[in-house]
Amino acid sequence: MTPLVPPASYKLFGLFPTFLLSILIPLIGVGIFTYIMAKRVAPLMKAAPDLRLDNIPERIIKVLKIWLVQYRQPRYWVAGLLHIIIFAGFLVLSIRSTSLVIIGISHDFVIPGMGGIIGSLYNISKDIAATAVLIACAIAAYRRGIMKPERYAVPEKYGHDHTAEAVFVLGIISTLMIAEALFEAAEVAAGHDMFLFPFTLVWFFTIFLKLFSHSALQTIHILSYYIHDVVFFFFLCFLPLGKHFHVITSLPNVFFMRLKRGNIKPVKHGVPDDKLDDLDSFGVKKLEDFTWKHMLDFYTCADCGRCSDQCPANRVKRPLSPRFITIKGRDLMFKNYPLRGDFQKSEPLVGSIYEEDEIWSCTTCGACEQECPIGIEYIDKIVDLRRGMVDEGEVPQSLQKPLRALEKRGNPWGKTEKKRVEWTKDKEFKAETSVKLLDKGDEAETLYFVDSISSYDDRMQELAQSTARILTAAGVDFGILGSLEKDSGNEIRRFGEEMLYQDMKDQNIDAILDSGVKKIVTADPHAFNVIKNEYNGLDNISIEHITQLVARCAKEGKLNFNNIEDPTRIYAYHDPCYLGRHNSVYEDPRDALRSIPGLNLVEMRLGDQYKSRDRSLCCGGGGLMLFYEPEEEVRMGVLRVEMARDAGANVIVTACPFCLVNMEDAIKVAGVEGQMEAIDFVELIDRHIKN
Repeated sequence: MTPLVPPASYKLFGLFPTFLLSILIPLIGVGIFTYIMAKRVAPLMKAAPDLRLDNIPERIIKVLKIWLVQYRQPRYWVAGLLHIIIFAGFLVLSIRSTSLVIIGISHDFVIPGMGGIIGSLYNISKDIAATAVLIACAIAAYRRGIMKPERYAVPEKYGHDHTAEAVFVLGIISTLMIAEALFEAAEVAAGHDMFLFPFTLVWFFTIFLKLFSHSALQTIHILSYYIHDVVFFFFLCFLPLGKHFHVITSLPNVFFMRLKRGNIKPVKHGVPDDKLDDLDSFGVKKLEDFTWKHMLDFYTCADCGRCSDQCPANRVKRPLSPRFITIKGRDLMFKNYPLRGDFQKSEPLVGSIYEEDEIWSCTTCGACEQECPIGIEYIDKIVDLRRGMVDEGEVPQSLQKPLRALEKRGNPWGKTEKKRVEWTKDKEFKAETSVKLLDKGDEAETLYFVDSISSYDDRMQELAQSTARILTAAGVDFGILGSLEKDSGNEIRRFGEEMLYQDMKDQNIDAILDSGVKKIVTADPHAFNVIKNEYNGLDNISIEHITQLVARCAKEGKLNFNNIEDPTRIYAYHDPCYLGRHNSVYEDPRDALRSIPGLNLVEMRLGDQYKSRDRSLCCGGGGLMLFYEPEEEVRMGVLRVEMARDAGANVIVTACPFCLVNMEDAIKVAGVEGQMEAIDFVELIDRHIKN
């Protein structure tokens, strides 16, 4: 059979050379795309600065792991697998799509290095990839359009859902796969000698097209090429118009993603802490106050709903869904920076697109950021919005009193500094355990940083005493700052009160340095997090959480334990957010607990899913939430109790005083007193230390 005339040589109606279309379509497509991208980049150029060019090797590793390998996608295994197939197919087929554009002008063009055996192997791989992508698109369209998983739903107050757009894009991708396969199949059916991998799309099409006449094959060959060409450049220009912008922005977004956990961005990059008083305004109040990276986040959201699906605030029906923090931000950028017409003046964000309760509902647990497959950040945005509200005096009524107490007394309870050491004066405790007071001139190698809740809350003072007994049993030379200690400030900063945080931090750093200690240990994950990740000037002083110290000492033989008191009890360890997700301390607490002979330890569950480690559910106590009164259908702690019961546990072990407060309250609210018990890690360890 006579070979088909390629697009570069074909003449439409025998007169019009189609290679002119092959030039015109890319020129128009690239021109429109360039115009759209220039408009989309405009708000980023007006945004606040963000320093993201540090640690380049680590950033490259993040790109390879998170963007290229799609490391986080299988956390939702069905949707993740489909996305990996489509993504991998796109990478493989990008070479073919590029060459197709040029083939329409020069038929003999071959991408350098893609000739010979390499080219033959590539043709096989791209045919397999195209087939897999088409199947994946069909399944994804069924899931999105028919099954409609709950995490894709859009509440009415947030506007319409994006199912139609998602299915439309899947249709575009499918069209590209079919058009490319038809283009090649027509050529093979007309007699071109080429090996086709069995059961691929092009293989099936070739069998079918062999029934067609030469003229029909010629028509299919040319028509499928230009359908692919037009759809390809249409898709390119369509991407920046909606949620599929992430196809373009995900790579840079992952490259520039935050590398360190547990810290909060500075009020303004480039402004040191001692110059904050010079700033006219704090936080984010209008769109352009966001950093360019946070605006890039808005563009990059894939609307997959994973963040909100894992968000504890969203799960208990607080007025917060991280997904819509991003989507509303993106919609505002599209609105204020339209493709046509003048840019619009930005209005205050809170009260227009964001609600006050929405922003205060966040516990800063980090579940959303842990889950996002493309590096979108939420905590810094939330904190920046809170900074803006605090700067404007817009503080929830229930939080005003603890804030005033922190300003006056250095703790949210408003108790005097000298009462920080009251827990050391209990007669029974004092008789068996000696606690050095560094504010009274005592010297010690290790500082036990107690923090406010364990110093002042009657129930939590028992944790301080247990911690002191553990340190004594482990042979640790320790003392406390006493009246010199201020609140660690972890919650204060996340609440948005930056200057108060700076004051607490500076006083604590001075007291720590003046004490001459070489190590710090704390039983409070919030204090552990802020001292470890945000206190500057303590580089030569190591810090451990008590779970790490116990695990280490048990391994070294410095701590030994008696058999578990009640072997019929089943224990579930609750990972505190600021110990787990923010600092990746997962195994030490478990190793320490397993050091107690006979202890039966299980992992919390929700149905068939584990809800522990980096998928632990927040207790609800982060970010001054112990003092906040949110609207919610059920307490987070109650959900946590239910997860422990699903795992078959009757004892919840916490490693954080905030968590213990919420778990004990949740057991009462859930009406399971006598059936469930909450105990802190230090209490359990203290009970079983072998003398």
